[in-house]
Amino acid sequence: MKGNNISTNILSTASQAWVSTLHQQLSMKFKGKGTIRNYCQEITLLFKYYHQKSPEQISQDDIRNYIVFIQQVHKVGRAKCRSVASACAYFFKHVIQRPFVLPSDLYPQKQFVLPNIMSQLQVNQLFSAPLSLREYCVVGIMYGAGLRISEVAALTIHDIDSAAKRIKVVQGKGAKDRFTLLPDSLIQKLRAFYVQQGKPQKYLFTSSQTQKALHPRTLQTTVNSAMKKANLAQFNFTGHTLRHSFATHMLDNGSNIHVIKTLLGHAKIETTMIYLHLQQHIQFGIVSPLDTVMNEPRN
Repeated sequence: MKGNNISTNILSTASQAWVSTLHQQLSMKFKGKGTIRNYCQEITLLFKYYHQKSPEQISQDDIRNYIVFIQQVHKVGRAKCRSVASACAYFFKHVIQRPFVLPSDLYPQKQFVLPNIMSQLQVNQLFSAPLSLREYCVVGIMYGAGLRISEVAALTIHDIDSAAKRIKVVQGKGAKDRFTLLPDSLIQKLRAFYVQQGKPQKYLFTSSQTQKALHPRTLQTTVNSAMKKANLAQFNFTGHTLRHSFATHMLDNGSNIHVIKTLLGHAKIETTMIYLHLQQHIQFGIVSPLDTVMNEPRN
């Protein structure tokens, strides 16, 4: 939460111990890195908000009031509130083992919002722009393979199989491995980038200062720069827009939705089915009744 004053409060020793226990338990259950990080962050902020209370004293009403606070003061959306509620539900049920169960009203109903996607003309415009080699490779992997930006950041040299033309995503969202496509048109660009970066030993996108994987925020900055060069900045396209566009354009080209589900790493087919709403209607021969009437011969 940007500009929040909660984080300035000091976490008690007891609270630190509970957060450590939460981290340990999530790790032992092989939860994904993102889940572990998010749950620990949310519980830490909750404890800092109620820094004058011990974790054992925090009640259902306290959690409800906290969620109202971040809604009204920090103007967070539904996704953030659900993240807080999920973290609290896990912590109080499985870690501190309090008897109460968080009520459903702490989970704001998820909105059905169609994701923003690029048209194929805009994709052509993007890849025709004077992009740097890094920019080309970053947006190329996101659009060409449908990776999440965090998965691009974690991509290692050994995950790229040029011979089989596939990319292995190691421990993606939900702590799952999967394979996705490696576009043939991107292989030479990736090889040139690898050489340009001094043949990094592990991560493809490595920080020159820390020699560690680039942070996803840095990669989003790279995407923003590419969009600006392509005169697409006004559309606010993000790294995730490229992933959405990958899925939608594959559907437009006739790919099976179950195959796309596997490539994207979705746990449920319902998640993938949202892209059915984004397909070009022309693919199905769907015509508005107005066009039918207007094209009928007139006497």
